[in-house]
Amino acid sequence: LPLLRVPLYQVDAFTDRPFGGNLAAVCLLGGQNLPDDDLRKIAVEMNQPETAFINTLSPQEDFSTSSVFRLRWFTPVSEVLLCGHATLASAVALFYVLENPSPQLTFQTLSGDLFARRE
Repeated sequence: LPLLRVPLYQVDAFTDRPFGGNLAAVCLLGGQNLPDDDLRKIAVEMNQPETAFINTLSPQEDFSTSSVFRLRWFTPVSEVLLCGHATLASAVALFYVLENPSPQLTFQTLSGDLFARRE
């Protein structure tokens, strides 16, 4: 079996302190497009209410400089159409962990475009 290596973060949303708020896993897939069943299996292993999967729009783009991404959310059971806390957790990972300097991020989702601004 091929080894899958992707950055993964667990982020507390809706809080300014550790171990508070709503926990979500954030998985940075870059240009990799994994089958839905694999995304669900990763969500099972993360054992969180939702796992966010972020893709760049092309293999040449990266998480530290791009401002538009694809975003999907999976529970251990299925994909969901919208998840607020996992969206905010995704923005936190990009803005503060990867130090993306963009003033605003756009997430292309099944529910339409969502925006996160740096405060």
